[in-house]
Amino acid sequence: MSSSHAACHCCLQSLCGRRFVLREENAYCVTCYDSLFASSCEECKQPIECDSKDLSYKGLHWHERCFKCAKCSQSLVEKPFAAKDEVLLCTECYSDEYSSRCFHCQKTIMPGSRKMDFQGSSWHESCFICQHCRQPLGTKPLITKDKENYCLPCFEKQFAHHCYSCKKVITSGGVTYHDQPWHKECFVCAGCQTQLCVQRFISKDDFPYCVDCFSKLYAKKCAACKKPITALGGPTFISFEEWQWHRECFRCRKCSAPLVGQGFLSRQEDVLCHKCGSA
Repeated sequence: MSSSHAACHCCLQSLCGRRFVLREENAYCVTCYDSLFASSCEECKQPIECDSKDLSYKGLHWHERCFKCAKCSQSLVEKPFAAKDEVLLCTECYSDEYSSRCFHCQKTIMPGSRKMDFQGSSWHESCFICQHCRQPLGTKPLITKDKENYCLPCFEKQFAHHCYSCKKVITSGGVTYHDQPWHKECFVCAGCQTQLCVQRFISKDDFPYCVDCFSKLYAKKCAACKKPITALGGPTFISFEEWQWHRECFRCRKCSAPLVGQGFLSRQEDVLCHKCGSA
């Protein structure tokens, strides 16, 4: 198209000696082109003329001079930036406003860098390491102690207790007996091997026994009720010569009067109050 014979497609004025822009094979003078087709700048809201540089991001447009950080006003042309709610920020301002801080070094975790999240906190990948061996933890199993993270081998080497029975590491729970750690499943009756962690037990010669086994193997029998006398039946029992009684069973054979703290008479394993014994 020769400008000497062309006219603006919009205002129809001659383009001879004037600057013009072709759009879809139609020629427009600069003034008409800007009014019809120029994008509006997101910052200053003015049209971006055809002779100005148009910078666009996600369908939005800016003058080159207006393409800057919304917080510090630093130009973002040919620089990395981030967008938040359609507002442009340089990476430094974005980090100050929105980025997480590393739980270990307290420095900002920059956008685009890899971070590790654990128990509600974030770490730089290079900071998320075993406190003992200093190797990266990544997604490996770990244990936290006193706000520090350890890989399993280091935790076991440094802190874990070993079961007195099986000698293996106790990773959780456990019980203590005679100042020694035990797995719950290893702490069993020396007689019947029943687990004792949820029931009463009695110690004999440094071995734990359930009440039934201790009663069968070691407990003395009450001369009155014939049931075993154990420490679980009360803190004291009554003993006379070769016989023993539960405290509550130590009564007169005839009238059942309590004899604890009272005088009594004996006829073999039977005991009598003075009144019945004198009758």
